Amino acid sequence: MKVSLSPSFEPVKAPGTEQLGAPLLHPDGPERVLGWVDGDFATALKPGPDTLFGPRGACLHSDGSLWVADTGHHRLLGWQSVPEADNQPAELLVGQPNFAHEGRNAKAQPNAHSLNVPTGVTEWRGGLVVADAWNHRVLIWHTPPTRHNQLADIILGQARVDEVLANRGADAPTGATLHWPYGVAEVDGRLVVCDSGNRRVLIWNDVTETGQPADLVLGQADFTSRDENAGGDVNAMSMRWPHGAVMWNGQFAVADAGNNRVMLWSGGLPGKNGAPCDGLIGQAGFADCDHNMVNYYPTAQALNMPYALAESGGLLVVADTANSRLVGWTEAGMAPPAARLTGQPDFASKGDNGWGIARRDSLCWPYGLGARDGLVAVADSGNNRVLLWKMAP
Repeated sequence: MKVSLSPSFEPVKAPGTEQLGAPLLHPDGPERVLGWVDGDFATALKPGPDTLFGPRGACLHSDGSLWVADTGHHRLLGWQSVPEADNQPAELLVGQPNFAHEGRNAKAQPNAHSLNVPTGVTEWRGGLVVADAWNHRVLIWHTPPTRHNQLADIILGQARVDEVLANRGADAPTGATLHWPYGVAEVDGRLVVCDSGNRRVLIWNDVTETGQPADLVLGQADFTSRDENAGGDVNAMSMRWPHGAVMWNGQFAVADAGNNRVMLWSGGLPGKNGAPCDGLIGQAGFADCDHNMVNYYPTAQALNMPYALAESGGLLVVADTANSRLVGWTEAGMAPPAARLTGQPDFASKGDNGWGIARRDSLCWPYGLGARDGLVAVADSGNNRVLLWKMAP
């Protein structure tokens, strides 16, 4: 189905300002659009092999496959190769008995392939990892599924396949429990989980069995704490709703969405629990946390609830979700300005789809990112679609 461009629009931006940036993604627009029927929200609500409802994660796997967390339909969709046409139907399904079915855990008892608000998706050591957020667990396949509802090989966060309570029903977490894990990533061969409800990031050096505890925690001083911003004011080690992580030019980066910033560790993955970061994107100081740096309008330095990160071509790609834009950085440090932009005409503009109707190249709350070989998969959650979009030259 051909997806047409909609009429032009007038974005909202700061009066008298115009901060132009070079394109981050190709100015001709996405190569493919998946799951979207222009202006027909009811279609997204009806599950099928070619529809999406609030997708929050996407993974371009090294084996050539594409995986999308179709969050609102509580399922994982797979394409054995990168789609060659708009709205191409998925071929693989995990989490529901068939493409027309929906419901949390398929409206049945939890098991090793059921899902409840799946979000982040990543490759890890050639396999596939999914953040099963509202089951408070992470599902791991040693190799990507090749058949419908293939059972996960390992589960983190729970001791058994039928257990789904936050922190396993306890008031305090441990190194083996999770509460709303929204983001997953492979960093230097290790598995990183953004354990958002516990306001921390957990890191496993290796994973060999279900229920295994993590080896390192960031955002908290120890594995049994879970207070917002570590129980105090925002600072260089604390977190509020961490959602995404990536390694970028030797910097370990975490999207700390609730503090409207990206935290940077210049030496890569830290070696001790609660290690403070030494750089920031989106805030001028470690004690700052307001969206858009206390302004209504964004700038090339500011962020508003950044949920996802990716690295492509040496650029740090940030899903600046509440500003409905993607922003690219070439430099680290303290509040460096971004160099590239997609989704808004300039750095001073904001608004879901530019406060207009959805266009092929507009964005509405981009929530997840995947990148490989110059192609970026954007989970354009508010538009119920995934965009496959090449990086700008």
